[in-house]
Amino acid sequence: MTAHTGGFWNLSNKLTLFRIGAIPLVAILLLFFPDRWTSFAAAFIFLLGAISDGFDGYLARRRNTVSNVGKLLDPLADKLLVCTALIMLIPLGRVSAWIVALIIGREMAVTTLRGVAGSEGVVIAANRLGKMKTFAQLSATNILILHYSYFSLDIHLLGTILIWIALVLTIWSGFDYFISYLKRA
Repeated sequence: MTAHTGGFWNLSNKLTLFRIGAIPLVAILLLFFPDRWTSFAAAFIFLLGAISDGFDGYLARRRNTVSNVGKLLDPLADKLLVCTALIMLIPLGRVSAWIVALIIGREMAVTTLRGVAGSEGVVIAANRLGKMKTFAQLSATNILILHYSYFSLDIHLLGTILIWIALVLTIWSGFDYFISYLKRA
């Protein structure tokens, strides 16, 4: 498929930029106003960012507006959104620092691997396991941001269970990417 940019300001890139813009909003709400209502607002903004992740790539392919800028910004926006939110949740006691460190470490390792592979002309595309990892991270992080109980549901416990699932998928998919790369070498 040949990339037709439709200009930098195509809808796909705007959705990605929205996701990047959501990052400081979520961080500020969690840092300065960590209560029930601002956690709900931060979770809502995060959810909109997560939903935009699903649409921007779809729209870029459907409208033939896939661009190099979009290919760079989309995965960066995903990682920044999740990693920033998780870091902000550490001092609030909603997630353990070591879990966040493993998730961020994996993201950095796979991003580095993709850069090395790319310099060798090898493209490491996201696979099903990587997409499951992203969904699990986005879901777990959003629930941990929400945190407070609603309708007698222990939201924090649900978020804790989901972050463990996300952690397992994060590590598993990271190993999978490295093994796939090494088999090609």
